[in-house]
Amino acid sequence: QMSLVESGGGQVQAGESLKLSCEASGRTFRSHAVGWFRQAPGKEREFVAAIRMSGGSTHYADSVKGRFTISGHNDKNTVYLQMNSLKPEDTAVYYCAAGMGIILSSIRTAAAYHFWGQGTQVTVSS
Repeated sequence: QMSLVESGGGQVQAGESLKLSCEASGRTFRSHAVGWFRQAPGKEREFVAAIRMSGGSTHYADSVKGRFTISGHNDKNTVYLQMNSLKPEDTAVYYCAAGMGIILSSIRTAAAYHFWGQGTQVTVSS
């Protein structure tokens, strides 16, 4: 079993930055894919970014490409999401998720992930 805890959320102005962290306990992130998803009020949960800890390949939603960076440290069992140039439309609860054996074509699919954190609120005001 794996437990995930997100941190780093908060309220910022448009154009500012935040760095989210996702820390795992119970199991390591090795051989997992780790993703960030977000859910705004009244909207479905959507993919933001993911990293394959074996190999380090990264994947981004078009809406955040060039502004967000996902990174991970196997030895620290932590994955980060650096969010720059934040926009009001980035406002959401951000969730960290992890799973093993996720094929590339499913890496943007929430249902492919086995473990989820409780989420951290990010609010961007204009």
